[in-house]
Amino acid sequence: MKNISILGATGSIGTQTLDVIRKTEGINLIGVTANTSVKIIKEIIDEFSPKYVGMMDEDSKNEIDTYVKENNLDIEVLFGIEGLKKIASLEEIDTVVTSIVGMIGLEPTMEAIRHKKDIALANKETLVVAGELVMNEAKKYGVKILPVDSEHSAIFQSLRGNSYDSIKKIILTASGGPFRGKTIHDLKNISVAEALNHPNWSMGRKITIDSSTLMNKGLEVIEAHWLFNCDYDNIQVVVHPQSIVHSMVEYVDNSIIAQLGSADMRLPIQYALNYEDRKEAVSNGIDFYEISKLTFEKPDMDTFKCLKLAFEAGKHGKLMPTILNGANEEVVQLFLDEKIEYLSIGDIIEQCMEHFKEEAKGEVTLENVISLDQKVKEYVRQNYN
Repeated sequence: MKNISILGATGSIGTQTLDVIRKTEGINLIGVTANTSVKIIKEIIDEFSPKYVGMMDEDSKNEIDTYVKENNLDIEVLFGIEGLKKIASLEEIDTVVTSIVGMIGLEPTMEAIRHKKDIALANKETLVVAGELVMNEAKKYGVKILPVDSEHSAIFQSLRGNSYDSIKKIILTASGGPFRGKTIHDLKNISVAEALNHPNWSMGRKITIDSSTLMNKGLEVIEAHWLFNCDYDNIQVVVHPQSIVHSMVEYVDNSIIAQLGSADMRLPIQYALNYEDRKEAVSNGIDFYEISKLTFEKPDMDTFKCLKLAFEAGKHGKLMPTILNGANEEVVQLFLDEKIEYLSIGDIIEQCMEHFKEEAKGEVTLENVISLDQKVKEYVRQNYN
């Protein structure tokens, strides 16, 4: 029996993780966290009986407290970032699913690592802003970082039985999002609803916008750099509209190994939770007779400048990825709130990278990352809101 906690249990990855638990024997849910989704947390309590629940919102925490007491349940209800950190480091758990969105996932992930918990990593921001720190701590404490992103799971699987030293190139596939093939002129008056209409994947709002701008792929490039110890010059992004080939590894002998599957996040979630075993499928397979073609294209980094900015931030190193990520989180929220235009997303991020270029030279420590992230977000709020 594997005992797990889910950070961000009510979001897209969290709810799909719950579905994997329903359909896979041998996984026991010990702790869950959420922000304000009281209704869903009550349903999780009723179905899975976790021992610990953490809420980031105080009113929501109080409401869950009342529910637990009224129903005479043996559940400890926790609050805020300290609650997240405790649920990530519980003595009785083996693995933490970090499906919480954004920078807030960094501290509890570090806490989990220091308590020797394996990480099923869906919170890509953790490696984007503090990749060197996280990977060093994971090595120090003997912790496995098991990628949940479909692309990184594909690479992870394609590397089984091979040495990282034999990698020639990592090839990350991207669907291209809803605006593949569009020009800058086409993107001038894009609405929030249009940007949220992803052709292949069911995801949360923030990551869906990131997918449309190709920032999501840019963040995945930085994540891949740290996960697989691969130079940025050896990471290639290709647009693959069918989302069947989830990523590939090219080796020094020019052979390429790829992982294929349906566009269903439950597949990489299940793989991470059951590593090193494979279990009966919880997602649909693919039928090669039904696939008419698989195509691959070069991404347009001029129109979708966020991908180019991510490569630049990664190559710059130090705290520049923190600036990139912090600006993106805040700017995407401004777009979702309909306070800026779609094309402003990349422009503002680029301006932030220029504005904070001196701060970007600082050392990557937990304190510096958190401080600079807050500083960048406040700058965006003050100047672009």
